[in-house]
Amino acid sequence: MKLILLGAPGAGKGTQAEIFSKRLNIPTISTGNILRAAMKNGTPVGLQAREYVESGKLVPDAVVIGIVQERLAEPDCADGYILDGMPRTIPQAEALESCGIEIDCALSIEVSDDVIIERMSGRRTCPDCGASFHVRSNPPKQDGVCDLCGAALTIRADDAPETVRARLATYHQETEPLKAFYAARGKLKTVDNQPTIEATTAEIARALGL
Repeated sequence: MKLILLGAPGAGKGTQAEIFSKRLNIPTISTGNILRAAMKNGTPVGLQAREYVESGKLVPDAVVIGIVQERLAEPDCADGYILDGMPRTIPQAEALESCGIEIDCALSIEVSDDVIIERMSGRRTCPDCGASFHVRSNPPKQDGVCDLCGAALTIRADDAPETVRARLATYHQETEPLKAFYAARGKLKTVDNQPTIEATTAEIARALGL
C-alpha cells in the first residue's frame, strides 16, 4: 500500500504512521528525516539540498522530490510506503505525479483547530531526557517536573498557542487544498479524530479496509 497521511500539525500523523508502518511492514518516509540522511550521506541531491540549508534558504520542491525519488527507489519500498510530510502543496503533489510516483490512498485525519491548539499547547517536554507529557492526557506525577529524571519541563516554542495558530493558518492555506486534489482522483479517505490513539487507529484501519 502506498499511502499519504494528511492532517493539520498535531493531528497525530506521525503516531499513526509509526503504527501502520509496523502493521503493514512498510517504511514511513518522513521528508525531514530523508533530507537529513541524504545530506549526511552526500548523495547528489543531498549535496544540492545542503547548499540551500547552509545558506538559510528553503529547499525547493524539485530538490525535495528528487530526494523522495531516491528514497522510494530503495528495496524496502517495493511493497509500499507511507509518506509523512509530503506533499505539502498542490504543486508538490503534481510534481510527484509527473515523476511517476503513484499513491493508492490519501488519508486525512480530521481534527478541529480548537482541539489541536489545546492538544499542542498542553504538551510539556523534558529538555534533559526528551520525555514528553501532556497536562491533561498524560500529566507528570508532579506538576512541571519530569517523572523520569526530575528536570523542569518546558513548552517547546512550536507548541506555544500563537505559533500553533500560525502553523494552522499555513496548513489551511497550503496543505488542506490537497484533500480536493486527491478527492478528484478518487483517492481521498477521511477519518474523524477519536478520543484515543487506539480508537483513531481502528478508524483508519476500517477506512483502509484492513
